Amino acid sequence: MITAGDFRNGITIEMDNNIYQIIEFQHVKPGKGAAFVRTKLKSITGNGVIEKSFRPTEKFPQARIDRREMQYLYSDGDLFNFMDTETYEQIALTEEAVGDALKFVKENEMVKVCSHNGNVFAIEPPLFVELEVTETEPGFKGDTATGATKPSTVETGATVYVPLFVETHDVIKIDTRTGEYLSRV
Repeated sequence: MITAGDFRNGITIEMDNNIYQIIEFQHVKPGKGAAFVRTKLKSITGNGVIEKSFRPTEKFPQARIDRREMQYLYSDGDLFNFMDTETYEQIALTEEAVGDALKFVKENEMVKVCSHNGNVFAIEPPLFVELEVTETEPGFKGDTATGATKPSTVETGATVYVPLFVETHDVIKIDTRTGEYLSRV
């Protein structure tokens, strides 16, 4: 059991005969009245996102989520294919199940496939990836007083804002949680 006061991003709970993942939470202590926890919960069955407030002492059973390390093989139309590297079992997931989790993941890279009772509901990419910049505008010398950035396209097709000194064919490190540029490799 987990109390609402212990909520953190990514935790999954069972509530109202459904499984929810906490996307966002905020502990609120108003001047008058009791404290409460304001949350945004995403249903893992695909029923959307709800906003709900809880008393910090409310308890919920924590859902058991299986995370398996799998290799992303390729996309075939609207299906994405993954393989368990130990058993060589392959699964195909729809674009709805994958979401935008693979926008920084190249083929043949390892990801974590999250499931509950055998139903896959999310893909967790590695925290950091190194990708080559395929297209970006040239930076202008002396235009760095404000820490300016420019849009660039990486080899997976995603757009990342990078500093002006990054050129085409540079390999950059990206934080997949925020989509931000970290450094040049």
